[in-house]
Amino acid sequence: MLVFHWSLILCLQASPVEPLNASDSMESMPPKLEVILEEGSKLLIGVQEGLEDSEWPYEGVYRVRAQESDPVELVKRRSAIPIGYRVGGTSICAQAIFQAPGFKNQELAVEAIRKAVGFVCSMTTDPRMSPTAYSGGYDVRGWGYIYALRMLLALRAESCVPEGMEQVVDDVIRWSIAALDTIEIPQVGGWNYARRGAADEASPTSPFMTAPALIALYEARAQGFTVEESMVERALAGLKLCVAPDGYVAYSARRPTQDDPGQIPGAIGRMVSAESALLLGGVGASERVRLAVDAFLRDWRALEARRRKTGTHTPPYGVAPYYFFYGFAAAADAIELLPSEERGPLRTRLADILMEIREPDGSWNDRIFERSRAFGTAMTMHALQAPWLPPASQWVPAPESATELATPASPLNEPTVEPAPDLPESSP
Repeated sequence: MLVFHWSLILCLQASPVEPLNASDSMESMPPKLEVILEEGSKLLIGVQEGLEDSEWPYEGVYRVRAQESDPVELVKRRSAIPIGYRVGGTSICAQAIFQAPGFKNQELAVEAIRKAVGFVCSMTTDPRMSPTAYSGGYDVRGWGYIYALRMLLALRAESCVPEGMEQVVDDVIRWSIAALDTIEIPQVGGWNYARRGAADEASPTSPFMTAPALIALYEARAQGFTVEESMVERALAGLKLCVAPDGYVAYSARRPTQDDPGQIPGAIGRMVSAESALLLGGVGASERVRLAVDAFLRDWRALEARRRKTGTHTPPYGVAPYYFFYGFAAAADAIELLPSEERGPLRTRLADILMEIREPDGSWNDRIFERSRAFGTAMTMHALQAPWLPPASQWVPAPESATELATPASPLNEPTVEPAPDLPESSP
């Protein structure tokens, strides 16, 4: 295990209090951090696989019935990694690479991103990603919509869109926004990968899914894409149902959540994500983000107790391993929403923890699967370089002249994807 104190390499300059999300006067990135990010990028490029070596699939216990088009390395007996995990995982890893310093000067990295963006954009025509074919229940295609949207928007913001792909990237951004509109939860608002019932039935909202979806939609609006106002308003209302007055955030909810302080240690990943989305959406408070960040840094070992373990919703908190690095990435983003003079010590503490749990090969992993180290490493890269990334966008109401939302692409008819036999369906 590789351990050293982040305070030795992270140099910060405090600034006066500034508006929400304003960047403080950061010095240039420390060389040692650049080395860590370069090592992470090389590791990710080395494990790119799947369709024409263009993917970084996320692997969990949830699998679906394999099809002939699925890459053989992603198939185990008759089951395969779901397409939503393939698109989502690839998007997360690609973004970590192209946002790292020096990306444009690294030929192998540029080619890896070109292949990854091509894969993500091509999957809009896969019937298993179709929003119109979505039927509810346990279905992870929504993760693909969210993280593809997030990655492609960051690609544009960083001026890293591969040459000749500008139009298709914009088209897939619009398609992803429309797809989220199609699969939102009726009556309640927001999104959930584990719906209780059919797509046209009300179901609890998942803060894990709704918060990053909202933050991606805010960025889409900021970049000039049309985002339906009422969809965001419903999602914010659904997310608020998950948040208790004392800061506790439920795993999912369709009615107002009550205080549950004894369960806060297991909710910290949800707390930093949800409070950030609410603040950026104009219905939260900086004080609540700080409460969530403090709880995360205090109680993170409740998540560590489940990292790289078998099983999913295990007592006492029912928290599963797969939200470990999700939580750290969300906590890093939440820190950047706080007043600039508060960020330095929090950044240092978060980074010290991440360096403490680095694997001997230089990767990070929260699952029992070797393949999952790509996801863990990418999420950690995002967390470590968060102070140097562009600030998150706040939600800005649309002008009255906004155009209508585009209709999502309708792929060819395909049989409904069935869960693989004898495999768990209760978790990613």
